[in-house]
Amino acid sequence: MLRSNYQPGTVRWATRRAQWRALGLSDEDMLKPKIAVVNSSSDLAICFSHLDRVAARVKERIRAAGGLPFEVRTTAPSDFIHSAGHGGGYVLSARDLIVNDIEVGVEGAQLDGMICLASCDKTAPAQLMAAGRLNIPTLLLACGYQPSGQFRGEHCDIEDVFLHACGTPSDTLTGELTEMSEDAVRGPGVCAGMGTANSMHIVAEALGMALPGSTPVAADSPAMWREADRAAERIVAMVREDLRPRTIMTEAAFRNAARVALSVGASINTVKHLQAVAAETEVDIDITALYAQLGVGTPLLSAVRPNGPHTIEQFDAAGGARAVMAQLRDLLDLDALTATGTSVGDNLAGVAPADADVIRSGDRPFTRDPLILILRGSLTPLGGIVKLSVDGAGGERPETFTGPARCYDGQEDALDALAAGAIAAGDVVVVRGLGPRGRPGMGMASRIVFALDRAGLTGKVAVITDGQLSGLVNRGIVVGEVRPEAADAGPVALVRDGDVVHIDLPRRICDLRVPDDELERRRAGLPPAGEHGETGWLSVYRRTVRSLDEGAVLRPR
Repeated sequence: MLRSNYQPGTVRWATRRAQWRALGLSDEDMLKPKIAVVNSSSDLAICFSHLDRVAARVKERIRAAGGLPFEVRTTAPSDFIHSAGHGGGYVLSARDLIVNDIEVGVEGAQLDGMICLASCDKTAPAQLMAAGRLNIPTLLLACGYQPSGQFRGEHCDIEDVFLHACGTPSDTLTGELTEMSEDAVRGPGVCAGMGTANSMHIVAEALGMALPGSTPVAADSPAMWREADRAAERIVAMVREDLRPRTIMTEAAFRNAARVALSVGASINTVKHLQAVAAETEVDIDITALYAQLGVGTPLLSAVRPNGPHTIEQFDAAGGARAVMAQLRDLLDLDALTATGTSVGDNLAGVAPADADVIRSGDRPFTRDPLILILRGSLTPLGGIVKLSVDGAGGERPETFTGPARCYDGQEDALDALAAGAIAAGDVVVVRGLGPRGRPGMGMASRIVFALDRAGLTGKVAVITDGQLSGLVNRGIVVGEVRPEAADAGPVALVRDGDVVHIDLPRRICDLRVPDDELERRRAGLPPAGEHGETGWLSVYRRTVRSLDEGAVLRPR
């Protein structure tokens, strides 16, 4: 019996029937599987602008498959739009707001299953987290990447605009940015390239929570509409089969997802998002350690911009996530169950890339070295993350770096110091106070990274931050998402100007060369946390967010 069906004659049955009859539903409708169509539509950003049409199509096909669809709305954060407020604190924190939006709408109404329209960076991880928390039949539908434009004859997308805008303001730069922004985005969908959104769509398929062959996909393309129809039909069947997320998202599934993420050079944000999904699914696994472990033996099979020369369109045409997984057969757990009701191995039968240069085999990879490095040491005892590229997109990057620290409590202070000439070659720029609790909500530190690049300091300085970095690639040696963060009295809070910092990429080390007794003296002198003055959502977030090694999920402290 469906959990949404109540005993006739009861209060719950009678009041709900009165409500739904007024919506035009029949008694026969009310006995069908009730499916939430989770939609993060918004007029604020182009990545969400087509979702209402997708939702309408999905609802139509759910009805045709014998289900009863109900659209459930959530908040719709876009990194480029919502990072304007509170130093970017509303971006990561919105991920967990979406999770709670879904819980209220779906669990409160006791619906039987949900199909989630995955779009911009925080929607897919939030939807996977909600699936793990609620544990009702769930399917993610990737709603696609946006078409990019050109700037003076060269490829130009939203990330190119962002990187170019990190230069020093001038009339010339303003003119170039005006021209670039005219054509960088030509339609709806998420950022092109192997950024967080496309990475998380691929991760969802690797986890078994999106249908095989559905990621990535061009927004509004015939392929996207076919996948929408297929997913709508499948979610009704999943409810009837009672196929639940916790049956799919097992430890084996997380290992597969991490392996696939490493093989495509995915966004570093996949690390914390997968940890959060594991936490909500109650799978006891250390995702950071998993990336470090699997990175050693996982070949890079694709190199999509900015990791390498290919576009997301070429990757899609070559077979996307399914083709990559086929090439990784020997490294995956093929018995892991997926949303099809069959195993990973079954889903990959007969699959091969359509272009062996874009998606390569394990004996001819782009590189055998991981693009995501996990550094540990006295400055990053719980880890810090470095993102590399295969074609020099990260600029000059020495393998080791030792230099004096220059410490800044926030990105704006660091940008001001750079403008004043206070940052020089040989320095290690430490930007702190940007972690999930410190901001709160996790602030971006990418502007200082790219400003240093525009100042000609890439490879001549290093950057260490407890903040969030671009999901794509960074310039020079950049260690991000340092754990514990400064707000949790991590070692990054104890660094002082002039302290020697040592980074060794081959050995995965990030050390602060200060005696232990001196660090303890400094720790004892840290001010108490105290009140921060926020009200509203961010005050709730600061009080309840856990550390990044726990996925920055919300839990009572």
